Amino acid sequence: GDLFDSVMNAIGKMEGSYAIAVLSEREENYFVVAKNFSPLIIGVGDGENFVASDIPALLPYTRRIITLSEYEIAKIYRDHIEVYDIRSRTRIEPETKTVDMSPVVAEKEGHKHFMHKEIFETPKVFTDTMLGRIKRESAEVTLEELDLDFSNFNRIIIVACGTSFHAGLIGRYYLEQLSKIPVEVDYASEFRYRNPVLRRDDLIVVISQSGETADTLGALKDAKERGIKSLAICNVMNSSIARLADNVIYTRAGIEIGVASTKAFIAQTEVLLMLSILIGSQRGSISKSERERLIEEFIRMPVILKQTLSLEQVVKEISSKFVRSRDFIYLGRGINFPVALEGALKLKEISYIHAEGYAAGEMKHGPIALIDEDVPVLVIANRGSNLKKIFSNILEAKSRGGILIGIVSKGDDETKSHLDHSIEVEDVNEYFQPFVNSIPLQLIAYHIADMKGTDVDQPRNLAKSVTVE
Repeated sequence: GDLFDSVMNAIGKMEGSYAIAVLSEREENYFVVAKNFSPLIIGVGDGENFVASDIPALLPYTRRIITLSEYEIAKIYRDHIEVYDIRSRTRIEPETKTVDMSPVVAEKEGHKHFMHKEIFETPKVFTDTMLGRIKRESAEVTLEELDLDFSNFNRIIIVACGTSFHAGLIGRYYLEQLSKIPVEVDYASEFRYRNPVLRRDDLIVVISQSGETADTLGALKDAKERGIKSLAICNVMNSSIARLADNVIYTRAGIEIGVASTKAFIAQTEVLLMLSILIGSQRGSISKSERERLIEEFIRMPVILKQTLSLEQVVKEISSKFVRSRDFIYLGRGINFPVALEGALKLKEISYIHAEGYAAGEMKHGPIALIDEDVPVLVIANRGSNLKKIFSNILEAKSRGGILIGIVSKGDDETKSHLDHSIEVEDVNEYFQPFVNSIPLQLIAYHIADMKGTDVDQPRNLAKSVTVE
């Protein structure tokens, strides 16, 4: 048969997820693309058409796209596109969308790396994510895209991978404190294969920047097959996870090209805080006066994040002292424990330095044995409910010869006096500390990696969207 029939027959024998493009030297007029639970985007041009796995690759050529759904196959001609349903072999009319993105977003705009550019986009992203969702006059959060009555749920299960998992851990803190609802956080790769006990009054929240993360998508499919309501927090519109979930909140972080997530992590965390306030308001677990305080903090946060970025030179000078380090320990407590995990992940991802994040209270249960004059210890030590405890961890590490780097609240001279190096950030409400702390941690990882000469935007062995298990 012809190329199209041959591909159709082959697909009938295939299992698992795939996104393929098939060309034949015997067929000059078209080629064939097909997908199943892996991303595949068709770019629609004038007298030319394109395929890619992500939108940024298409932006220099077109902003009109067709997103293939599961079990769809397409014949790509120069001047037109034909889409078919694989199961019924019938032709279907695809929806062409125009993406609201400029090719400029896929340029560095004077920055040495995309990661650096994306860190510096954080204040704008924070503003975009809350735009129209934070109501200052009524002290309310509005997420109009949601069709959920949260009084129907008695447990929330957050499922994610990598950086999104760390955002989920922060989200657990927000949801339990503000919404008074039990929360579990699970790696998608573990959730899928341990046959979790799910109840009808559970809500599964899946988090994925790309909306294509294979394990997260698989976990969502499993939960839906068991009748569990779902909510996705995604950055990429019309992605597989966004289409499959019952509800979706878009983070509005814009295209993120650097493999190591930065601005998207901030936006995910921000969405989780807004969601927690909304649920707390619905369930009556948060007072209006507390909502007012939190919303005022939202309003001033973009300016604070811009001020935090001005610390770059301080961070760069500190980073230069640790380029040759082989190991790093990150410590945090409470809401800043996941921030420590994320800081360690950023460093290992792009600098290839072995780094581990720990809950500071667990230091005596093993990690303290690693501390000596060759192992830097980065401690997140903002003012707040955990400062006294973290201060005692600083003294313990110092007494064992550790080199101490600390993120501290501005003006906290007492904590600073016990540190070898300090980065002073704005004193903010505890719920907002992950935002101001993440920027210095991202910059430390960036500058150490840049000074080492690694490929910051595309670290070895890593991919931006993990579309395979």
